[in-house]
Amino acid sequence: MGEWARAIPLFPEFLGILLWGAVTTIQITVGAFLVAVVIGLVLGLIQTFPARLPKILIKVYVEIFRGVPVLAQLFVLYFGLAQIGIKLEPIPVAILGFGLNGGAFLTEVFRAGLQSVHAGQLEAAFMIGMTRVKALRYVVLPQAMRVVLPPLANYAVGLLKETSLASAVAAPELSFYARNLVTKTYLSGPIYFLVALIYIAMSFPLSRFAQHLEHRFGRERAI
Repeated sequence: MGEWARAIPLFPEFLGILLWGAVTTIQITVGAFLVAVVIGLVLGLIQTFPARLPKILIKVYVEIFRGVPVLAQLFVLYFGLAQIGIKLEPIPVAILGFGLNGGAFLTEVFRAGLQSVHAGQLEAAFMIGMTRVKALRYVVLPQAMRVVLPPLANYAVGLLKETSLASAVAAPELSFYARNLVTKTYLSGPIYFLVALIYIAMSFPLSRFAQHLEHRFGRERAI
């Protein structure tokens, strides 16, 4: 009997188990996305100030976290910190690891978005009595978000798929459950077929949303 013939009657059971993993995948994605956005926004804003030292430190952070594979970063957080007495659970490690890695990428995204706003608008805000913080908040940032939102949506799509690496530090996400099922049943083809369908179901709406944002804001900038 082929593996598909053996697997099809077990699909409901497999699907139930894999969906538990999908829930964790979504939790890691949302958590890491929020961490990355906060880091990217804060560091992007800091780079608009004239002080040089913060810019140098931010550049070092960006180069390190963009230059080192995210899997290695997860290993450092999970295994490396444990060696000095800091023991983190797998899911927080995944959220922190992907968040720090994504923050380095989004720092550049926010920086580019903020720099896309004409400097004259910032000067005009100063002339009417706004502080730099208020000018950034009420004048620059709303316009910069039109540039930033499409890359943010695309980043979320990539992050969702990248979370499969979290299984390497025992985070019980979708790929973790899939690997366990394959180990127990040896039905790798059908199980990973289901995994692919679940990833498509989760990522397709995000992909469409990203395309919508790119089309909408790209058209507005062209006008």
